[in-house]
Amino acid sequence: MEALLAHLRDTRGFDFTGYKRSSLSRRVARRMQEVGITDHGEYIDHLEMHAAEFTALFNTILINVTAFFRDPDSWDHLRKEILPGLLATKRPGEQLRVWSAGCASGEEAYTLAIVLAELLGPEEFRARVKIYATDVDEEALGHARQAVYDEQQVRNVPDEWRERYFERVGPRYQFRPDLRRSVIFGRNDLVQDAPISRIDLLVCRNTLMYLTAETQSRILGRFHFALGSTGVLFLGKAEMLLSHGALFVPLDLRRRVFTKVARVLPAGPVAPVGFAPPSVAGDPITGRTYEEMLLSGPVAQIVVTVDGTVSLVNRAAEALLGVSVQDRGRPFRDLELSYRPVELRRYIEQAQAERRTVTLDDVRLSRRDGDTVTLETAVSPLYDPDGAVLGATVTFHDVTAARQLQDDLRRAHLQLETAYEELQSTNEELETTNEELQSTVEELETTNEELQSTNEELETMNEELHSTNDELQSINDELQDRTAQLDEANGFLESVLGGLRSGVVVLGRDLTVREWNRQAQELWGLRREEVVGQHFLTLDIGLPLDLLQPMIREALSARAGSQELGVAAVNRRGRTIGVRVLSSPLGGPTDPTPGIVLMMEQDGAQADAADGPDQAS
Repeated sequence: MEALLAHLRDTRGFDFTGYKRSSLSRRVARRMQEVGITDHGEYIDHLEMHAAEFTALFNTILINVTAFFRDPDSWDHLRKEILPGLLATKRPGEQLRVWSAGCASGEEAYTLAIVLAELLGPEEFRARVKIYATDVDEEALGHARQAVYDEQQVRNVPDEWRERYFERVGPRYQFRPDLRRSVIFGRNDLVQDAPISRIDLLVCRNTLMYLTAETQSRILGRFHFALGSTGVLFLGKAEMLLSHGALFVPLDLRRRVFTKVARVLPAGPVAPVGFAPPSVAGDPITGRTYEEMLLSGPVAQIVVTVDGTVSLVNRAAEALLGVSVQDRGRPFRDLELSYRPVELRRYIEQAQAERRTVTLDDVRLSRRDGDTVTLETAVSPLYDPDGAVLGATVTFHDVTAARQLQDDLRRAHLQLETAYEELQSTNEELETTNEELQSTVEELETTNEELQSTNEELETMNEELHSTNDELQSINDELQDRTAQLDEANGFLESVLGGLRSGVVVLGRDLTVREWNRQAQELWGLRREEVVGQHFLTLDIGLPLDLLQPMIREALSARAGSQELGVAAVNRRGRTIGVRVLSSPLGGPTDPTPGIVLMMEQDGAQADAADGPDQAS
C-alpha cells in the first residue's frame, strides 16, 4: 500500500500519504476489485501499462460528495448570524475574499455566491466579492467551471433562488454567467501547496476528516495563516477542532463555525531584576531582627560573598539541603552543595558577571531519607548602592508537589485530548462511511438508471428484430414463390429443349457452354454435365468448329442477325453426316448480345441413311 502511494506521488504528484489508511485502503481495494487485481504490486504494474487507470483510481479515492446548501441549518446560521457581522468589519467598497477549499464539483462555491449575492445584491457582489474555489481533482474542477447542473443536483436550492440565480438550458440549469465571473476555480493540494492569503471566510467542509491528525494540524496551521485577523473558518459537521484551541476558537461549535486566535508576541526583552540587601541605617528594624528574618524565611537560601565564602545559611536550607549554621565562614567550594546536584559555582560567577538572576529549573536532589525532590534554583547577584558586587544569594524552591500536580494535570490533559481525538476520529470515520455510503447509493442509482436505459434499448432492439424477422419471413415467402416459378420455367424450358429434333447449344459471350439439350447429346455423344461450363471451341466432337468460329464471332459482334451454315460432320457413331447450323444472337435490354444459340440439324436423307443400318442391327 505504501509503495502504491509513493508511486502515485512520484509519477502524478498526488500525495495521499496524509490520508487515513482505513478509508484509503477501502477505496483502493474497491478499485482493484473492479479491475480484477488482488496484489498492490500487480496493480502498480497495471497503472504503468494503462495510463487511463490513474483517472479512475483518483475518482474512486476522491469522494466528491457535495450538494447545494448541504446541512441547511448551518448555512442558514452562516447567512443570518456570521456573514452580517463579518461584513460589518469591512469598510464600504472593501473587497471580501472567500476560499472554498475542497470544492469538488462546485456546488459549495456557488452556494456561497448565492448567499453573498442575497446579502449584498448582485451589483455589489460583482464589485466586491472574490470566491476562490480549489480542489485536487481536475475532472471535478472541469465540471465546476461549466456551472451546469441537472434537476436532481439543484433540488436543495429554494425555488425562488433557483429562478433568480440559474438559467434553464434544456433539461439542465446553468448558474448566472454575470455572477459566475466572481468565482475562480483552480487546483490546490491542501497537503502540499501554499494557502491563499488574506481570506475573510474559509469554507472547508468534510475534507479534513479524510486526513490523519498530523496532516490536519499542518493544514490548520496554513488555514490560520490564510485567514485575516477577523477571518472565519466554516467546517463540516464531522470536524470539531477540539485539540487546536491555540489556533481557533468556536463561534458556534454545533454548526462548526470558528474564528482565528491571534498570536501575541512579547513587545520586547524582559528587563532583568536585581536586588541588593536593604540598608538598616536609620531603620527601626535592627540588624539582628533583619538577620533573624532571613534565617526564618520559608525558602531555602544561602548567601555567598564575592570571595566565595558562605556568609548566611537559613534554617530552611539546613532542613532541605543538609548544610548548617556551622558552615558559615567556610569556602563555598568545600561544600557538597556547590557541585551536587548541580554545579552552582559556575552559575554564581555567571550571575555576578552578567549582573542578572540565573534560574535553573527542575533540579533533582536526592535526600538522605531516600526521597527525591524537585527544586527551582535562582542565583541572584548582590551589590551595594554604588554598584559594587557584594556576592550572590542562592534560593531553592521546593516545587515537588507543584511538579507532581503539573504532571498529573498534563497526563489528564493528554488523556482528555486523546479521548477528544478518538471521539473526533470516530465521528470522522462515521462521516466518511456515510459519505462512502451516499456515494455508493448515488452510484447504484446511476447504475439502476443505466440498467433501465439498457433494458429500454434491449426492448427497442427486440422490437426491431421482430420487425426484421417479419420482413425476412415475407422475403422468404416471396423467394419461395420465385423459386417455384423458376423451377416451373426451368422445367418448361427443359421440356421445350428436349422436344426439339434439333440439337440446341447455348453459349455465353465467353463461348462457354451454358445449355446442351438431349438431341445435341445424341448427335455428338457428350452428356450435358460433361460440357456445361467448357469452352465450346475446345470440345472434342465431330463438328468442324474451325468452320463455325467466324459465324459465331459474327453473331457475337451483333453486326448480323441469324445465320445458317451447312457443314459435313461426324456423329457419335463415327459416320459422316451433313449438318445445318443456325446461329441466333441472344438479345437483352442492357446487353444486346449476352450470348448466342446454335441449332444443329442433320439433313433429312442422310439422317434416314444413317439411322437405317443401326435400326436393322
